[in-house]
Amino acid sequence: MEEHPAPKVYLTVPCYNEASILRDSMRTLLAKLDTLQTAGLASAESAVLCIDDGSADDTWAIIADAHRQAPERVLGIKLAANCGHQKALLAGLMKAKDEADCAISIDADLQDDIGVLDDFLREYRLGVDIVYGVRSDRSSDSLGKRLSAEGFYHFMAFMGAKVVFNHADYRLMSRRALQALSEYPEVNLFLRGIVPMIGLRQSIVSYVRKPTARKTHYTLKKMLMLAWDGVSSFSIRPIRMISLLGLVIMVVNFLLILWYLHIKWIGAAVPGWTTLVMLVLALSSFQLLGIGLIGEYIGKVYLEVKRRPRYIAEDVLGGKPPTP
Repeated sequence: MEEHPAPKVYLTVPCYNEASILRDSMRTLLAKLDTLQTAGLASAESAVLCIDDGSADDTWAIIADAHRQAPERVLGIKLAANCGHQKALLAGLMKAKDEADCAISIDADLQDDIGVLDDFLREYRLGVDIVYGVRSDRSSDSLGKRLSAEGFYHFMAFMGAKVVFNHADYRLMSRRALQALSEYPEVNLFLRGIVPMIGLRQSIVSYVRKPTARKTHYTLKKMLMLAWDGVSSFSIRPIRMISLLGLVIMVVNFLLILWYLHIKWIGAAVPGWTTLVMLVLALSSFQLLGIGLIGEYIGKVYLEVKRRPRYIAEDVLGGKPPTP
């Protein structure tokens, strides 16, 4: 199989309040780019692209300073507001689509092993369009984090969302894959679900994630919100489950009616208020749950049809602004 030439690579790094670690992370990534270029896996035009997602600290100042020192090797996008990790990452990927041969997304804390970037690029040069970084084990995580992560992936799979198990957002995407990604206009972004839907040639590279004492930006609340975004954006199974449960309750109620009529017919006393109150409360709770679930889906449709921009670039260092 014919190999691709050394590609122009953008290491795409979404940043939110990363001032305490960003300088060290950029030095590490630039040194890694040098290694990749020496090995013939990346071209000399490759760069680190940092996206400031509306940080409240000195993140943008650090990016701007690094760009002044190495204007061709450090690029930056400053979003006008905090749009969230997924939209910040998308902004970087859309800029890479127009300027690079491929993009590799990685978090600013560099917990994901950059040693496997070589393997990512070898896969790319063999014609693979999407390379997923997949954690081979989660032994470095706390018990709570491990259980919540396992539950997240199993829940997503159960609900019918197509995701890669133990993969977050550490991946390589070719220009062709990025172009395909740009065809998905969702406002409610869940890249872990969208990217597998693209198709093309895909492969997996396993790695071990480094532990960190730094507090993660992804709290339990954010993980639950991300899980719900994924399920509600890619599956109608929750609504079908509510419909099925409604059918079961209807059958049970019909049987109870027959039972009450039978008791009344034979002249026995019909059981009193306790059962009746329990049934009313159960049905009311089910109805409210169903209405709330339908409302969530309607709300998502409402946000999609408004066609609001997913991000607005306030400033760009190097090259052109990302396409919307």
